[in-house]
Order: sequence, then structure tokens, then C-alpha cells
Amino acid sequence: MKFNRSVYQSLAMIGQFGINILVPVLVCSFLGILLDKKLGTSCFVIILFFVGAAAGFRNIYHFSKRIFEKGSSESAYLHKGRCTGKADKGYGTADAGKEDTDHAGIDSKNE
Repeated sequence: MKFNRSVYQSLAMIGQFGINILVPVLVCSFLGILLDKKLGTSCFVIILFFVGAAAGFRNIYHFSKRIFEKGSSESAYLHKGRCTGKADKGYGTADAGKEDTDHAGIDSKNE
């Protein structure tokens, strides 16, 4: 059985989405229940439930924003130099064995 890292990373990310929503909702609901019991009211659980839901969705927004920024920076890093028209060394191109000496104004093709 072959290990597919991207599948496990995706499953972990889905789990983190769930945790990022559930924890604030449960904590705020629990605090609302405690406040309602202590004060003899019945409105704090509803108010704090929606505050927890808003906090959970805020967490999801920032988490997904961070993931997409990380993904775009990684893909930019992996594809850096691929669209410049220069051949990459060692990737089966015709210029794979040639050395680029264009650093000091000397072109290897003019020698």
C-alpha cells in the first residue's frame, strides 16, 4: 500500500476545520449555561452560542486564508524560473549538461 501524504494532510485539515468551529461554540455555550444558572436568566446561552459561532467562523476564515497564502507561495517557489524561457538543468532538456557562464557577460555559446 502506497503512502499518499496529500490525502492525510487533507484529512487533517478537515479535522482542524471542525475543531476550529466546535471549540468556540462549545466553550461559549458552556459559559452561557453557567451564567444562566448563576443569574437565573435564559438568554445568555443563546447570545454566547452565536458569539461562539461567529468566533468559529472567524477562525475558519483566518485558517483558510493562511492555507491558501502558503499554497500560493509554495507553488510560486516550485515553479520559479520555469516560465523564463531558460532550460532547467537536469530535467531531460537539450541543455541539461551545458553549464551557464553568463554571470560575467561571457556567453558559453559564443566561445
